[in-house]
Amino acid sequence: MSSRIDAAPIVNTPASKLTYENVTMRFGDVTAIDHVSLSLKPGHIYGLLGRNGAGKSTLMNVLFGMPVIHETGGFGGEIYLDGEKTTIASPHDAMTKGIGMVHQEFSLIPGFTATENILLNREPQKKNVISEVFGPRLNTLDYKKMKTKAAEAIDKMGVEIDQNMVISDMPVGHKQFTEIARELSKDQLKLLILDEPTAVLTEKEAAALLESIRGMASRGIAVIFITHRLQEVLNVCDKVVIMRDGKVVKDTPASETSVDEITRCMVGRSVDLSAVREVLDCSDARTIMSIRKLWVDMPGEIVRNVNLDVKEGEILGIGGLAGQGKLGIPNGVMGLYEAGGTVEFDGKPIPLNNPRKCLDAQLAFVSEDRRGVGLLLDETLEWNVAFPAMQIQNKFLKKYGPITWRDTKAIHDVTQKYIDELKIKCTSSKQKARELSGGNQQKVCLAKAFALQPR
Repeated sequence: MSSRIDAAPIVNTPASKLTYENVTMRFGDVTAIDHVSLSLKPGHIYGLLGRNGAGKSTLMNVLFGMPVIHETGGFGGEIYLDGEKTTIASPHDAMTKGIGMVHQEFSLIPGFTATENILLNREPQKKNVISEVFGPRLNTLDYKKMKTKAAEAIDKMGVEIDQNMVISDMPVGHKQFTEIARELSKDQLKLLILDEPTAVLTEKEAAALLESIRGMASRGIAVIFITHRLQEVLNVCDKVVIMRDGKVVKDTPASETSVDEITRCMVGRSVDLSAVREVLDCSDARTIMSIRKLWVDMPGEIVRNVNLDVKEGEILGIGGLAGQGKLGIPNGVMGLYEAGGTVEFDGKPIPLNNPRKCLDAQLAFVSEDRRGVGLLLDETLEWNVAFPAMQIQNKFLKKYGPITWRDTKAIHDVTQKYIDELKIKCTSSKQKARELSGGNQQKVCLAKAFALQPR
């Protein structure tokens, strides 16, 4: 276990003690949270861990009053704030109680800049001649103060983002930083929930964020930190809470556990982390894809003169800091953003700026933006999994002369196959994609790609 980050003494404590008692949440026949009891203290950082679908995000959605909780029947159990029973009816209600949350899915206004999103509904105002006469509703925004306050919040993270950039033009990593900066800018924050904030960050970026989290805790703010990077939890958290199948299976000080123990509790059995996977040498294999002089015009990403060869049977990883091109390359190849250069697949040229040609060549793409690009949120899992293959390859269709209709049995069978293989937690294949947890939504995106049977 690596050394922990030393905590600064707690001063000016604004936070409150929060307690869950026997909280239970069901989605139809699926129990997402099963009689969970927790106690959260001011100035402490809690690592909330579990596999995809373990119930972590649902538990936090209950605390933050998310609409999906109330729309699906509400929850059982009690929540206490400073010993008094409390009801959190909505996210706005949660925020008035000093609770902030950074979701897996972004809650930013695409057409606004980072500064405008960070200070939304809390913008500094200044008086003018008209407002002096007719009242404060005619005050104007103090853009100078807005930029200063937004810059201060961004500086707390130790990273650089363009506070004047419009959200819709930002790469995913920068959107994540904007979400976190918005919470850091709140003066009365008592409890901050971070739902996998480092998932889209590099290790260096994540380290800067962890430092700012520890700084918040030193001011008495309680932090619930959800992540799949287990060493981060041991480095920064005071306590570790592990969930499996909707239940809390371990609640222990971080100093008294290890990555091996955490993994065993998450999975429910011992896992050999020392096993080394055989790395295949594909240097002599046939080149299946060749990329030459690729440039991509994707907002917030830099892709210039990229040359890559992908061998048959090879797994090629592309890494880098947010905005440095790792997302731009696949988005450009798949034709989602304007690109130039040449791409060959299996010896044949793939025209750029034409997604259909890529799909016809049996390439498939799983976007990092599962809600914005990857899913039809208000459609069933069956429709999400089968629709691309129906549109592109005429799969899952029946024909009788000139009449074509959907093969509902084939659609159900292929969806159920991937529900079983990927262990997607859902009520049935008829459930809407929006109702699934983030991890299970990502599995549906994979199932959709697999259904295309890409090469």
